[in-house]
Amino acid sequence: MNTMLAAVRAGVSRGWIELRQTFRNGQDLWTYLFPAIAFTLVVVFMGGAKVPGTTFSLGSRTLPSALGMGIAFGGLVTLAQVLTVEREDGTLLRAKAVPNGMLGYLIGKIVLVSSMTIIGLVLQVTPGLFLLDGLTLGHTGTWLTMAWVVPLGLMATLPLGATIGSLFSNPRNFGLVMLPIFGLVATSGIFYPITNYPAWLQVIGQIFPIYWLGLGMRSALLPPEMAAAEIGHSWRHLQTLGVLGVWAVLGLVVAPIVLRRMARRESGSSVAARRERALQRVT
Repeated sequence: MNTMLAAVRAGVSRGWIELRQTFRNGQDLWTYLFPAIAFTLVVVFMGGAKVPGTTFSLGSRTLPSALGMGIAFGGLVTLAQVLTVEREDGTLLRAKAVPNGMLGYLIGKIVLVSSMTIIGLVLQVTPGLFLLDGLTLGHTGTWLTMAWVVPLGLMATLPLGATIGSLFSNPRNFGLVMLPIFGLVATSGIFYPITNYPAWLQVIGQIFPIYWLGLGMRSALLPPEMAAAEIGHSWRHLQTLGVLGVWAVLGLVVAPIVLRRMARRESGSSVAARRERALQRVT
């Protein structure tokens, strides 16, 4: 028990150290700023368009959806990429050599990615305060809703991201998973109301967390009358809680199994072989 507690503490400490390091790295700083700049340009460009059947700005409607998508990308993509890269360079093997090292490593990455995702949300929503109308950031209910949507969304996506990252030993193959994720974004009503899609696309979009994260963030940041543009003319908080909760439980069950199997396969020879292949590609 003391060993596990030490691993948890080491993981939290590692996560905060790595987070502070991102503020000293130009590439990491650009990772924070680029999505905020890109989404600000997108929603401003869409500001003149209206949500079908309403007089509400499509740009204002899109910003909360994009924030939900950012949570999903942080959990599904960022964590998976980090695991894949550090599996190739031997970081995971070094963590495996320490008692409960994989637990501490994973906790550290969860702290890092969660913190980076929340910082990204703040950077994305701040311009919206000045450039977009109709957001309800001054309401207490907004923050209460975000207080459960954001952590539950991270719980629903981070274990899945860890599972995906465990399945790829070569970071260059990670692009294979990006196409399906972009496809899910396209069917999840992030940039356009899902109610305008064919019924079968609506069903597909509602299976996965991205749609529910977008819906949850819209319910927090948009006025109540905008629920009329949603399926069932409702924010469906109970369904959001249920679907994200199911994905969180599924991920928490599957991720440790996959991670343990991946860790058992890691060895010095496997890391050396991956490095050799990487050097051959460079030369």
